[in-house]
Amino acid sequence: QVQLVESGGGLVQAGGSLRLSCAASGSIGGITGMGWYRQAQEKDREFVAWITRTSFTQYADAVMDRFTISRDNAKTMVYLHMDTLKPEDTAVYYCAATYNSLTYWGQGIQVTVSS
Repeated sequence: QVQLVESGGGLVQAGGSLRLSCAASGSIGGITGMGWYRQAQEKDREFVAWITRTSFTQYADAVMDRFTISRDNAKTMVYLHMDTLKPEDTAVYYCAATYNSLTYWGQGIQVTVSS
């Protein structure tokens, strides 16, 4: 079992910055990767960013050069640094972790970018 808890969401004006955090607990030794997805209203959940246990990172085109994913040395926390935020970044952001063939999800945290 893996438990994921997001924090750091909120309301920010366009052009601003925000950092999301995800705390992992449980059987974290078996996690092979962690990342972020988001789901805007009336839209499907979409990939945002990912980091593997070996620190390989991937980003969606929509957030490339604006968002940065990172983790701490203990690998218990993963972060999403979001810069130059746009109204279209408004969504519920979900932390995710892969464990063997399974994917675990956090409960989601709201990010709202106003114009």
